[in-house]
Amino acid sequence: MGTIKKPELVKLFAGLIASSEEQLTGALSGLEKKFGKIDVKSPCVNFDFTDYYAAEMGGGLLRLWAGFEPLADPSALAGIKIATNEMEAEHSSEGKRSVNIDPGYITPAKVVLASSKDFSHRLYLSGGIYGEVTLMYRRNSFEALEWTYPDYKSKPALDFFTALRKIFREQLKTNI
Repeated sequence: MGTIKKPELVKLFAGLIASSEEQLTGALSGLEKKFGKIDVKSPCVNFDFTDYYAAEMGGGLLRLWAGFEPLADPSALAGIKIATNEMEAEHSSEGKRSVNIDPGYITPAKVVLASSKDFSHRLYLSGGIYGEVTLMYRRNSFEALEWTYPDYKSKPALDFFTALRKIFREQLKTNI
């Protein structure tokens, strides 16, 4: 029988999609108030990986990722996703979002995303929220999985998660 122990802390991040840098900046400000100081941010890139959001949010979308300085308990992820859904609703007009916010966390071994949609590779967390491992860290780099979204396979994403992992590992050394 294994011994049950408290999970290691994780580093939170959010992936954002919006039609303007101003919308991204506004959403980042709200996220920072809710989840703590942003300590790393990816460059803003064109979101041309899919047209999934075009009907709701229009064309010419932008994508970025941001990591938050405070470490967190991984069991908080479902509540964080519920909070970001509420933030999306606040940034909506006539039922259409102007910003998409997808929270997740990183450990030294993986990147985990939260979702309100169930699928074969997702595990139920709580409150109608599911979690998925979307990147694995093996052989000194992140590797995509069969279901990894195209933007999470991109160089800007992989560079961001590599930087986030490095910062996180340094934080773990000082948190012992």
